[in-house]
Amino acid sequence: MAEPSTEPKPKSGVLGRGTYSESLRVGEILRKETVGGILLVITAAAAIIWANSPASDSYFALRDFTFGYEPWHLELSLGAWAADGLLAIFFFLVGLELKREFVAGDLRNPAKAIVPVAAAVGGVAVPALVYVGINIFSPDTLRGWAIPTATDIAFAVAVLAIVGSHLPSALRIFLLTLAVVDDLIAISIIAIFYSDDIQVTPLLLALIPLALYTILAQKYRQFFHLKPAAAWFILLPIGFVVWALVHAGGIHATVAGVLLGFAVPVLHRKAVAGPDAGPGLAELFEHRIRPLSAGFAVPVFAFFSAGVTVGGWSGFVSAVTDPVALGIILGLVLGKPIGIVGTTWLLTKLTKVNLDPALRWVDLIGVALLAGIGFTVSLLIADLSFTPDGTTNDHAKVGILMASILAALIASVILRARNKHYRTIEAEERVDADGDGIPDVYQEPGNHADETVTAPDPDDAVPGAGAQGPR
Repeated sequence: MAEPSTEPKPKSGVLGRGTYSESLRVGEILRKETVGGILLVITAAAAIIWANSPASDSYFALRDFTFGYEPWHLELSLGAWAADGLLAIFFFLVGLELKREFVAGDLRNPAKAIVPVAAAVGGVAVPALVYVGINIFSPDTLRGWAIPTATDIAFAVAVLAIVGSHLPSALRIFLLTLAVVDDLIAISIIAIFYSDDIQVTPLLLALIPLALYTILAQKYRQFFHLKPAAAWFILLPIGFVVWALVHAGGIHATVAGVLLGFAVPVLHRKAVAGPDAGPGLAELFEHRIRPLSAGFAVPVFAFFSAGVTVGGWSGFVSAVTDPVALGIILGLVLGKPIGIVGTTWLLTKLTKVNLDPALRWVDLIGVALLAGIGFTVSLLIADLSFTPDGTTNDHAKVGILMASILAALIASVILRARNKHYRTIEAEERVDADGDGIPDVYQEPGNHADETVTAPDPDDAVPGAGAQGPR
């Protein structure tokens, strides 16, 4: 019997390859989010230009135009409808993604989940501490401590898709998982710390349509799978009632979107499960609704939320030197990567996990900087923290925009260099695919630059030709 090995077991990889299906899914999301990120940039830029143009009054008049049914507490401005209503669609997708990760994704495996979860917690705690440290002597601005804690998944993965086409899939999976957990923390923060004047009765009533929604989605998952229109005519009205009651209950209505996302089943019933069952209902809903979210809901929210009057160069300098903006900029650009990379480093020192051999710490730093793009949810928390039409809120939004731009630019510089490095490695691997040190495809010397031939294989040597006889 062989003696048991005394060699120390290698540490498991922090950023391993992940499952093949997970890699394919991440690639699909990256392609879609690229378009959404571009639309966000366009709408945010349009809002800033309009808000600082001679026609700025018309922008704010449009944003503050109110309509809705007051008895249901739904007489809201267009800006509020975008923040409370349209953004609930985005958070519905977040709920779907969270449930899929915990039920069928890499987060169901504690060994794989511990690192991105811990990194996300560090990426929330450190920016909050940075903001509090800068605003510690200003009780009025401390309420914005959560603004630099959020990561904008649409912007982050859009930048990664543009600059990192050859980066290892492990980095992409890590960023997506990190952002998903970050969203969960942000939702919890909004529900706990930014809910005012809680009304118990509407919240209890919301449980009734939520339960009905859950039962229908679970019991008739195959029906909604085969009949796309049924979800719009049956589940959507019930979901709207849940949203309205949660909104009337004093909890930010985007939380209702997450709860509805959690109610959608991820897996098929055992009776229909099998290789030909197709995607689960959660994945199907995500596929159907993501274009609505990325192409309309989030860009419209960005349009009404990003419009701030800067007031020229002096106004810009005044904004970025405000402790609120400084706390946000330093929190997102420095606090995020320090929290994410620092937490991961501590885990490698205190546990049996380590970086995947194919990766370097600089790769993780680049991705951690991308997490400092805190646009959508940060703008939402800014509106919840300060008076929407106040100077402090304007300075906070200038800080968010500046921090997101800086984080994207610095991350792009690092990740472009790393992408070039990995592209070179891939090219070398293609040339020597069999690993024997002899290029499998090469150019014959002489005047045959356009003629590609196959290199001779030592194993194919002719018998009797020197030392390369048959073996």
